[in-house]
Amino acid sequence: MKGTDCMKVLKTTVTVAALTMVLASGPAFAQATPPVQNPPIQNPPAQNPPAQPPATQPPIGTQPPAKLVPPAQPPKPFPEGAKVGFIDLQTIASNSVEGKAATAKIQELNKKKTAELAEKNKQAQAIQTKLQQSGSVLSEQARGQAEKDLQKMQRDLTAMQEDAQQEIQEMTQQLQAEFQERLNPVIEQVATEKNLHVVFSVRDSGIVWAYSGVDISAEVIKRFDVAPKTAPKK
Repeated sequence: MKGTDCMKVLKTTVTVAALTMVLASGPAFAQATPPVQNPPIQNPPAQNPPAQPPATQPPIGTQPPAKLVPPAQPPKPFPEGAKVGFIDLQTIASNSVEGKAATAKIQELNKKKTAELAEKNKQAQAIQTKLQQSGSVLSEQARGQAEKDLQKMQRDLTAMQEDAQQEIQEMTQQLQAEFQERLNPVIEQVATEKNLHVVFSVRDSGIVWAYSGVDISAEVIKRFDVAPKTAPKK
C-alpha cells in the first residue's frame, strides 16, 4: 500500500467520533470537565460532632513493610518491517501539551461557572433562611414576596446551570475539533516514516491484544509537542 493510500486509511481511523469518545471519557477532558452542578439550597448545617482522638499508631517495628513497586519496564522496540501500528488517543490527549492545555481551559471555565452558581445559591439561601427564622413575624405581604423571590432564584439557578453546561459542551467540542486537526498530520508523519500500512486506534478497534512495540503513541506525543501551532481551519 502506498503512502497516499496509507494516509486515507489513517485519516479515516482518526475521526471526530473517535476523538469525541476518547476526550469525553478519558482523563484529559472528562475529568477536567465535570458537569457544573447546581448547588442545592440547603438548611443551615447541623453542629459538627466532637472530633475523635486520632488512633494510636503502632510502635515502630510493628508496622507492615511498604510494598515494593516494580521498576518500570523499558519500551519494547518497534519491530523491523512491521506494517501495522496503533495509537492510544486517550494517552495522547492526557499527556500531550495540546491536550493538557485544552484541559486547563475547560477547568477554568468550569471553575468560573461553578463560582457564579455558588453566589446565586448563596443569595437564595439567605432568602430561605429569612423565611425559616422570621417567617412567623413577617407580614403576609412580606412573606409572600420573599417566597416569590425564592422561587425566582431557583428558576434562575436552573437556567444558569443549563447555560453553563451548554457553554462548556460547546468549548469541549471546539477543542476536540482543533485537537484532531492538529494531531492528524503528526500521526501521518510518524506512520509514513515507519512505512506503516494501517494505524489503529486501540480503544476503538476491538483489538484485544497487540504487541506493545507497535504502539506509536509515545512518538506521536513527542512530535505533537514540538509541532508548529497553526491556526485551525474555519
